[in-house]
Amino acid sequence: MQFDDVILGRRSIRGYKPEPVPRALIKEIINLAMRAPSSMNTQPWNFYIITGEPLARIRAGNTERTLAGVPQSREFRTGQAFAGAHRDRQVGVAKQLFSAMGIERDDKDARQDWVLRGFRQFDAPVCVIITYDRVLDGSDDTPFDCGAVATALVNAAWSRGLGAVINSQGIMQSPVVREHAGIADDQIIMKSIALGWPDESFPANAVYSERKSVDEAANFVGFDD
Repeated sequence: MQFDDVILGRRSIRGYKPEPVPRALIKEIINLAMRAPSSMNTQPWNFYIITGEPLARIRAGNTERTLAGVPQSREFRTGQAFAGAHRDRQVGVAKQLFSAMGIERDDKDARQDWVLRGFRQFDAPVCVIITYDRVLDGSDDTPFDCGAVATALVNAAWSRGLGAVINSQGIMQSPVVREHAGIADDQIIMKSIALGWPDESFPANAVYSERKSVDEAANFVGFDD
């Protein structure tokens, strides 16, 4: 698979086959991902790869606590609620996904079920949790570096036939994740990635999220053409 094929072909996968993913293949993907650049080569990232019963316990605890009204306890800053163009893009991809799944605007049960899928890591057979060393907390470089390795990971997975979706719903209840994933106290939870074999019959998996154009995003300075 060529580089362009990976970048342009990759989609966020939210429906998975139940088949397990071999440990050796996951190690291969993480090895590729860790070639991502990092600030001054600090390589702040670590990975907790969870499957089977521990993942089932995280799903259950995450869902039960959230439905019971326990406030989310993600360990990264979320900032202000999206507004303007950022909110428009958030709503835009939601409309794409709901349209693919046949979820109507007033169908509250279907919408809640969709949200709960996120709390369950989209029922993927594997969850990869990216953490970083607590001694680096407060640096904006470190989350940036974790974003780089996460991007490299999902692209490496796609190149091997696996699907993934970066998310934060699966780590909404940090104490549950820490308990069942055995996350060390010297680590901060950054993001989670659902990982597995794509279920091609799942409608939302066909969605390509829209992107703003290069002309909107890029400013060229000093060019003659």
